Amino acid sequence: MIKYTEDHEWINVDGDIATVGITHHAQDALGDVVFVDLPSVGSTLAQKEVAGVVESVKAAADVYMPISGEVTEVNEALRDDPSLANTDPLGAGWFFKVKLADKGQLDALMDETSYTAFSATA
Repeated sequence: MIKYTEDHEWINVDGDIATVGITHHAQDALGDVVFVDLPSVGSTLAQKEVAGVVESVKAAADVYMPISGEVTEVNEALRDDPSLANTDPLGAGWFFKVKLADKGQLDALMDETSYTAFSATA
């Protein structure tokens, strides 16, 4: 189940673990990604708290936690090759994985249809 935030993050939930990254819309707006700052494994972050930073040739943008939880893994390949956020933002360009603290928070996030409509006006 993939959900989306108004800040252009996606979250793919599989049981109690979710993978988080930025959307196609976000990477299009940013341009060529040149650096990512990922959260520390083991850190616990609240929903909407800044979890990292993505920098491109155009700008820098915060990456927010779509849901509260504990970071269980970060994408070291993305740290080594930030362009993965451009070439495969919904696949190899994922940012981190998180153990969900409250699955109920998912209800406030958008499904793909809602996000597509939202991002068309963003």
